[in-house]
Amino acid sequence: QVKLVESGGGLVQAGGSLRLSCAVSGLTFSRPAIGWFRQDPGKEREFVVAVSWSALATSYADSVKGRFTISRDNGKNMVYLQMNSLKPEDTALYYCAAQLRGSSLARRVDDYEYWGQGTQVTVSS
Repeated sequence: QVKLVESGGGLVQAGGSLRLSCAVSGLTFSRPAIGWFRQDPGKEREFVVAVSWSALATSYADSVKGRFTISRDNGKNMVYLQMNSLKPEDTALYYCAAQLRGSSLARRVDDYEYWGQGTQVTVSS
């Protein structure tokens, strides 16, 4: 059974940091790329960052470059998102998702086959 579970969200002041985690199960043999997306109520889900299975390739949205860092530990089936210098506009529900098809890191929601339930990040000003 495929499962992605996010954790680590919370309330933080602007300029602070949070580390999100994504526990992935049921997909080891598929070697999925993992992406993080975020969504505010009333807005479309937007791409944040993705990492390949090998972790040799990453892709970041311009809005988070230099502040967010993605990493993964395949031995533990975990993917992490370190978020520094957080801004109020980073407030959203953050999702991790698995991309099984394609040779390059995808940025579209439709290119990801499995999703977690999300973890809320709230940045106060």
